[in-house]
Amino acid sequence: MSVSFSSFASKAILAKLPLVSVFALLLAIPAYAQLPAGTTDTTQPQTPKEDPLRAQANVALDTQDYPTALKLLITLAAKNPTDAHLLYDLALTQDALDQTSEAEATYRRAIAADPTYFDPHLALGLLLARTGRLTDAHAELLKATTLTTDNQPLKARAYRALARVDQPTNPAAASDDLLSALKISPETAEDILLSGELAEALGDTTAAELAYRRLLAVDPQNHDATAALTHLLLHQQQPDKAEALLTTALANDPDNPTLNAQLASLYEQQGKTAQAIPIAVKLHAAHPNDAALTRLLARLYSHNQQYDQAAPLYAALIVQSPQDPTLLDDAADVQIHLKNFASAESLLKRAIARPDAFPSKNDLAQAASHLAFAASSNNDPTTTLQAIDIRDKLLPQSPSSLFLSATAHDKLHHTKQATDLYKQFLSVANGQFPDEEWEARHRLLTLEHMK
Repeated sequence: MSVSFSSFASKAILAKLPLVSVFALLLAIPAYAQLPAGTTDTTQPQTPKEDPLRAQANVALDTQDYPTALKLLITLAAKNPTDAHLLYDLALTQDALDQTSEAEATYRRAIAADPTYFDPHLALGLLLARTGRLTDAHAELLKATTLTTDNQPLKARAYRALARVDQPTNPAAASDDLLSALKISPETAEDILLSGELAEALGDTTAAELAYRRLLAVDPQNHDATAALTHLLLHQQQPDKAEALLTTALANDPDNPTLNAQLASLYEQQGKTAQAIPIAVKLHAAHPNDAALTRLLARLYSHNQQYDQAAPLYAALIVQSPQDPTLLDDAADVQIHLKNFASAESLLKRAIARPDAFPSKNDLAQAASHLAFAASSNNDPTTTLQAIDIRDKLLPQSPSSLFLSATAHDKLHHTKQATDLYKQFLSVANGQFPDEEWEARHRLLTLEHMK
C-alpha cells in the first residue's frame, strides 16, 4: 500500500508527525473503480426487456469508454427516468469523468427511484467523503450498511469507509465499524493499520504498538506502519527507537519521501538542524510545490540562522496562504532577524488582524510580542503599544514588554507613563539586559530634568 507524499506531508510535517491515515487514499478511489458499472444486485427487480442501447452501453462500460457510455446512458435515462439501475450506471459514468455534481445528482435520483438499492448509497457516500462532506457521507454510508446486498465485499467496503469517516471524531464507533467489516471479509493490511490508529486514539498505546509491529512483521516495507509506529514512539518519548526504525526503513528505500520527511522532522525536534537540512533540501528539490515540505525547510533554515535562505521560501508560502497567521508570524520573525523591520511589521499587522485564526492564545501572544518589537524598531510607538496591549492580556508582563512600553510612551512624550514603566523594568531586569538597563537609567535622568 502507498500513500502520496503530499497527503502525508500536510499532516505529518505540519502537525509534528501525527497518525498516518489511508483515509484519503480510500476515499480518493472513485466509486466507479469500486462498484462495477452494469453490475446488478440479484435482490433487486430487473428490467423485463433490455433496450439494445443498454447492451451497447454495457460494452462501453466494460471497455472503460466512458464518453460513449455517457451518451448512451443519457439517452436511456431519458426513456427510463425511474430505472434505478440505469441511473446508477449513469452516475458511475459521470463519476468516472469527474463530473462530480452531475454524478451526485444522479446517484440521488437512483436512490429516489429505489431507496432500498444498496449500491448508489455506497457510491454517493464515497463521493461525499471524497469531497469533504463528511456528515452527509456518514449518513449515506450508514444507510448502506443497513441495506441488503449479495455483494458482501461491497458491504464490507461500506463499513470500512464508515470507519474512516468516524475515525477523527468517534474512534470507538470506528472500531465497531471495522469489526463489522471483518465479520464479512478477510482482514487487510489497511485494517491492521486502522486498528492501530484507533487504539492509539482511544489511549491504548500498547494495542496500537502491537498492531503496527504485527503489520511490519508481515510487510516490512509498509511505510504507513513505519510512519505510524514512529509517531507512537515519539509520543512515548523514545526518539532513539524512532530514529533507528526510520534509518532501517530508509536503508531499504532511501528515496522514500514520507520516511525522509519524518526523519527530517525528528532531527528538527532533537535540535539536529544541520542533519535535517540536507534531507529537507533534497525533498524540496524533488517536490518543490509541496507547501508543507517548503515550510519545513524554511523553518529549518530559520533555526540554523540562515535567514536569507528562509526568507524567499516564506515569501512563496505566503502567496499560497496569505491568511495563515502563524505563517505570517514565522515569515516576520525572519524579516526581523534580517533587520527588515517595516516588512516584518506589515506581515504581523496582517496576522494580528485575525486573532481568532491563531491555533492558540500563546501563538497570538507571541505574534503580538514580535509586532511590538518590529514596530518599536520601525519607530512606530502607537503600534508598539497596541501590540503590547494584546500581548499583556494573554501573558504576564515581562521585562521586554515593560521596556518596549516604556520606550513607546517615551517617544510619544508620555513622561509619567514612561517614567513609571522604566522603573518597573529596572525593578525586574536584575542585570539580564545591560544595554536596555543603561538606556532606562539614562532616560530616567533625562525625564527627571524635563519635569
